[in-house]
Amino acid sequence: MSQFEQDAHLKQQSDRALSDHELQADHTRQKTHELPAHFDFQQAGKQVLSIERDGLAQLDQYIDDNFTLACKNIFHCKGKVVVMGMGKSGHIGCKIAATFASTGTPAFFVHPGEASHGDLGMVTPHDIVIAISNSGESHEILSLIPVLKRQKVFLICMTSAPESTMGKAADIHLCVHVPQEACPLGLAPTTSTTATLVMGDALAVALLQARGFTAEDFALSHPGGALGRKLLLRVSDIMHSGDEIPHVPHDASLRDALVEITRKNLGMTVICEADMKIQGIFTDGDLRRIFDMNIDLNSARIADVMTAGGIRVAPQTLAVDALNLMQSRHITSVLVAENDRLVGIVHMHDMLRAGVV
Repeated sequence: MSQFEQDAHLKQQSDRALSDHELQADHTRQKTHELPAHFDFQQAGKQVLSIERDGLAQLDQYIDDNFTLACKNIFHCKGKVVVMGMGKSGHIGCKIAATFASTGTPAFFVHPGEASHGDLGMVTPHDIVIAISNSGESHEILSLIPVLKRQKVFLICMTSAPESTMGKAADIHLCVHVPQEACPLGLAPTTSTTATLVMGDALAVALLQARGFTAEDFALSHPGGALGRKLLLRVSDIMHSGDEIPHVPHDASLRDALVEITRKNLGMTVICEADMKIQGIFTDGDLRRIFDMNIDLNSARIADVMTAGGIRVAPQTLAVDALNLMQSRHITSVLVAENDRLVGIVHMHDMLRAGVV
């Protein structure tokens, strides 16, 4: 057999072996994706919940004197709370920092890896660092501790191992040890991350209560949310004002009033004195009633057919309160007045556009 034939034969054997290997790999992949017969997803899910519930029940014993000390130090902190964590602990840390920030404790998250390359400059001696690691041996965090100590930054470590390096280095250690992970392999952080998140919630909510934090305070950090709109938005923020207000003098004709209603497109007009003092209102609903009364539109005066007074609110009234008033009185608009003088009008459509409804 020539050298060429030998090389061709070897290549053929190699290709055959490679093909057999690929077939075996394909078979393995297909086998991996096969659903076991009669696998009970509900039972598997309930087992996870059971394990995590048991883990959280164990956490109760760690709401102790260390927890109280941590809360007191955070309460009196003159700076911010800086949360750190790697991997899944980092994801949990981001949520804990966000919960702190939205409940009255200024906080932010710093990635330990980025902290080692300049972001540690965000941390000042007035801050408190909460470092999270299940094992307590995260080398990215351990490398930062000497610098934090040198800067005299107060350090709270949250781990499952009080005797770990981080546990011993902490000014306060918060234990989050759980008996087992919900992952059957005992590898994926499941119960441990839930316990850490709950410990963070316990800190944040305990501090919220200690500060007397209110729903209005919460809304200030959530202006874009539904609660923020309900607790912050005032009538003056959304009302029609100036030339947008439909109004006519009390000696105007009914025809003049109808022109004003059509021009301003709010389905009503306000009858005012020269100084904008409110005399009454006239709506498109009133117009329908007038047609039934056979009143001459050309000769009638608006003062003769208007509804005296008019439901009104002050400019500083919360928009949600004005909405509740409109709904309870079955009206689609409300007058905005100061000392009986008209300064604006709010229509139901304004509430819808502002997201109050």
